[in-house]
This record gives sequence, structure tokens and C-alpha cells, in this order.
Amino acid sequence: MKSTLIIGAGGVGRVVTHKCAQLPETFGKITLASRTKSKCDCIAAEIDYPIDTVAIDADDVAATVALLNQIKPDILINVALPYQDLTLMEACLEAGVDYLDTANYEPKDDPRFSYEYQWPYHHRFVDAGLTALLGSGFDPGVTNVFCAYAQKHFFDEIHTVDIIDANAGDHGLPFATNFNPEINIREITAKGRYWQEGEWKETEPLEIHQAFDFPHPEVGTKDIYLLYHEEMESLCKNLNGVTRLRFWMTFSKNYINHLTVLQNVGMTSIEPVDFQGQQIAPLEFLKSVLPDPASLGPLTKGKTCIGCVIDGVKDGKRLQKYIYNVCDHQEAYAETQSQAISYTTGVPAMIGAKMILDGHWKKPGVNNMEQNDPDPFMEALNQYGLPWEVVDGAPFLEQLQKHNP
Repeated sequence: MKSTLIIGAGGVGRVVTHKCAQLPETFGKITLASRTKSKCDCIAAEIDYPIDTVAIDADDVAATVALLNQIKPDILINVALPYQDLTLMEACLEAGVDYLDTANYEPKDDPRFSYEYQWPYHHRFVDAGLTALLGSGFDPGVTNVFCAYAQKHFFDEIHTVDIIDANAGDHGLPFATNFNPEINIREITAKGRYWQEGEWKETEPLEIHQAFDFPHPEVGTKDIYLLYHEEMESLCKNLNGVTRLRFWMTFSKNYINHLTVLQNVGMTSIEPVDFQGQQIAPLEFLKSVLPDPASLGPLTKGKTCIGCVIDGVKDGKRLQKYIYNVCDHQEAYAETQSQAISYTTGVPAMIGAKMILDGHWKKPGVNNMEQNDPDPFMEALNQYGLPWEVVDGAPFLEQLQKHNP
């Protein structure tokens, strides 16, 4: 019987556990681990399938290796914080277990986030005969696979990709983040970057923005902001002929106003300050007082729309495609007790693990999503809750060219 270890009991961990439990023939015995066992127990109680729960400190390589040796999983699905990526990769190498995560490593003391910390593990995983699949969420993750699918089926060369992430959901609260506040705010307040003509161009945080008319009527027209996002870092290496990559995300004016105030008073800083004789990072304190993203599930109504507007060439002629998914917050909650932000990350994590366990993507080394055959993954998206659409991308590219940095 196969065995699966999931580390992380937040909103994404909840979705991954629910979805893996729906496929016992693939995932077999499931163990859910987190620093706080009670969180695992709450998730296990929601599922009509036996889930073992344990406490683990994912920063402790020796303890994680001991747990891996005890339960002998076929794969470790890492949906803990990206701070733990390297320690969990080390543990998998020592215990001989395949590895998957949904976001690249982020040093706590460095505002940059990059695959440069994980890619050097490639030869160690090759030598061990183990698979490490990086970024198997939605963005990164599904967006990478959308590009690989477009490259395989539609284009001879892909010249530009605009990845656009819209959350049109409303939770009714004055201010909350849809995933871990510390990670979310660090990404948003970092310098913007996009890739063009072989080099990175830098912008001020949230400096470049525009209105964008999304293809789904319930999403409508939203303000999108140019950010740096890690999938561009691998796509610029793996897409034929690409000359520009950009990532955009929607934010409401209310969200931006609250974030601006928090920045102005120093609450988004990662630099520790002295408070009553203790060193504390303001952002970590802010995380402790903001609503837990896991609590937003029953509150959030509306939809997400995430996809790629792709411009390129086929048989010498210019071609544009827009590949996207629309996910409903309340439908996601009805199935997994989590809102669509967690759902759109957790379902691809399950599918990526399934690709490895079924042998479709089982290959030694450290690989990003687009380095694998996209077809079985795309088929699984339709099957397991994230159906996608392909439409003419020309009118959407025209919108984006109105503001072309």
C-alpha cells in the first residue's frame, strides 16, 4: 500500500488532505503533520477516510528524517511555509523520499524569493534517484503548465506571457489576506520585476497598474498590479523564443489603502524592533492580529480567475491565446472547507503528487512544472475541480498593451 506524508495544516494543507483522501488508490495511507497537531486533528475530523496526524517541527531535519523513516511515505507534499523548503528537501534526500512543494524557498531575513536556493539540489536528487517537483500550486504551478501546454499544442515560439491572477471574492472584512499574511505582504511590498529581452527590469512596489476586463462576467473589470512572481524565473529558461514575461494581480482600492497605512507606520517591516525587551518583527506581529486565512472560507463569496495571455508564432503567423481557470469560493468551501485561494493551490499540489506517483512525472532531479509533459496534468485539472478554458487572446493582449512598461 502506498503512503503519503503531507506537512502543513493551513488552508492549503486542508485542501490537499481532502483531495488526496478522495483518491485512496493513489495516495494510500495518509499522514498529516504540522507543528500544531490539533490543527491536523481538526482537518482529519472533516474527512471520511482515516488520516493519521502527528506533530513535527519542519525546521528540524533530524526529526523530519525520523518521521519519514517511521512512516516510509512514497512522497512528501510540502505545504508548510516556504521557509521550510530547504530543510524538507534535505530530509527527503536523507530518507530517500520524493518531494513536492507549492512555492519557492524564502529566507526569513531576505526580502528576495528565488529558485536559486533550490535548483542547486538538482544533482543530489539525480544521484539519489529521487524526484523534486517545485511550485506545484496554481501560480506558480498551473500557470507554468498552461505555458507548456500552449508551447506543445499552439505555438512554434512563445514571445510574451502575461500571467494574470484575479480574486473577485469578497469576505466582508475590513482587511484580511487570503493566504499566510506574512508571505502575502512580503511578496506585495517587494520591488516589482518583469523579464524582458534577456534581463530583469525593476519597478517600485505596485507602481505599474491598469484596469483589465476579465473574460468571466462575475469577475468583470478589475485593477491589476505588476508584481514579481517566481514562475517567471523558470519560464524565461524553458519557453522557446520568449522575450517578455510579466505577472499581474488584482487588489481592491480598500486593500491598497489599508496596506499603504500599514507600510507608513512600519508594520510591514521584516526588520526586528525592540518591544518591551524582546525583539519582534512588525510583520510577524501583524500576522498574529490579522484574521486567519483559514477562517475566510465560510465568508468569502465570488470567483477567482487565473490564467495566461500568450502571444507567439505558429507556422510563421502571429497567434494569441488566453488559457484560464475560474473557481468559485463557495463551491470550493462546500467540497473542502476552504476558500478558492487555498483550493486553487491545494488541488494542483495533489495533482502534481499524483503525476509523480503514477509515473507520468517521475524523473530524478529538481524540476519545475513546465519541464514535464503538460497533457496528463491538464486532463487532471478538468477531472479534479479546476476546469480550464482557451479563448482568443488578441483582445486581452490589446488591453495589456495600453500600458506597456
